[in-house]
Amino acid sequence: MEIKEKLGAVEAILFASGEPVELYRLSQASGIDVGTLPQLIRLLNERYEDHGSGLCIKKLDSSYQMCTREEFADNIRAVLETKRNTPLSNAGMEALTIIAYNQPVSKSFVENVRGVDSSSVVNNLVEKGLVEEAGRLDVPGKPIVYRTTPVFLRTFGLSSIDELPPIDMKTGDPLLDDQLPLEFNEPEPEETSDEENTAAAPAENTEEEEESVGLTE
Repeated sequence: MEIKEKLGAVEAILFASGEPVELYRLSQASGIDVGTLPQLIRLLNERYEDHGSGLCIKKLDSSYQMCTREEFADNIRAVLETKRNTPLSNAGMEALTIIAYNQPVSKSFVENVRGVDSSSVVNNLVEKGLVEEAGRLDVPGKPIVYRTTPVFLRTFGLSSIDELPPIDMKTGDPLLDDQLPLEFNEPEPEETSDEENTAAAPAENTEEEEESVGLTE
């Protein structure tokens, strides 16, 4: 298969799918080696850029998706007459942050951290496609656990969860690069007060309990 045919095959698959396609699935469908695909996608993006195309291919964790460029969003809305998405409430952003930084977690975990019932908030995040079910905990009742989706990555401009910014352990707010504490990479436990250790203990225990039970798909 010549390079033009390979580029055409990848482009056609991503265009027809309309959703993120796992790298291994893209390889199976196109007959192209997994190691070659990232280079081909880079060439496609360069071609789109050179021709001023309204399309681009984004990497979402281990998947790829064909998308329209942000600068043409207004033009697309004008044609499709789509309504602007309702922004997330403070409660929704809190729950999403908890899930993103601790995933996979159950609704009860989110509720324990927030201190209030969060069922409707989590359900709303599922409806928006920002989080999805990721199996069940192997404990009595087998509660469902949730994780973020490729839609979450695309919405916040991330390639993977690893790109999430570190958070301030006191306020829960993301830290900017110029706000990172000097001891971030090498924390000094002796500087932490007994009161802070006591306050942090319940959250740590909760995470350890969920990690220890394991998941069943």
